[in-house]
Amino acid sequence: MKVLLVNGSSRNNGCTNVALNEVIRGLKEEKIETETVFIGNQPIPDCIGCRKCREIGRCVFNDLVNEFVEKAKTCDGFIFGSPVYFAHPSARLLTVMDRAFFSGGRHFSFKPAATILSARRSGTTASFDIINKYFTIHSMPVVSATHWNHVYGSEPEEVLQDREGLLTMYNIGKNMAWMLKCIRIGKENGIETPENKNILTNFIR
Repeated sequence: MKVLLVNGSSRNNGCTNVALNEVIRGLKEEKIETETVFIGNQPIPDCIGCRKCREIGRCVFNDLVNEFVEKAKTCDGFIFGSPVYFAHPSARLLTVMDRAFFSGGRHFSFKPAATILSARRSGTTASFDIINKYFTIHSMPVVSATHWNHVYGSEPEEVLQDREGLLTMYNIGKNMAWMLKCIRIGKENGIETPENKNILTNFIR
């Protein structure tokens, strides 16, 4: 079993990375394989709503988003990490998630996921809500822990002082591992994922 972790910060070794490493510690203790994807700090095109991915099976912008979706195909769970800017997740991360979930949403469905956030002071719960909505629209079980999934600090060394926040990250790793093992046992005993049906409507009909 493998969990793919996404560092949505523009700093590879910043506060978000500290939090992700604590999640990894919990996962590795449970013998869960991990891989971390750093989305980098170079420009990333937004989704332009061209819908070509519906025809060709991938985003027309052939960059790290398509690479991420390829990795998602063989992963069992996901952790999305972001710093908080203006009470909002990283716009870079949301760009990646918009395109990845629109072009390859089927590769995320029914796989557990968690959001983790780092902030100097506030905006974490609003950001938590935004990212979690990607999961709940794709039938993804949301992994919880012992408090809101965030750590505090302006610099990595400050995050290391947030003992409760770091323990929450560790518990996310443990809870993710537990959920993955439960899903595996279910599959081994003939319990398959449901076949969800969908009807697209709008507010005028």
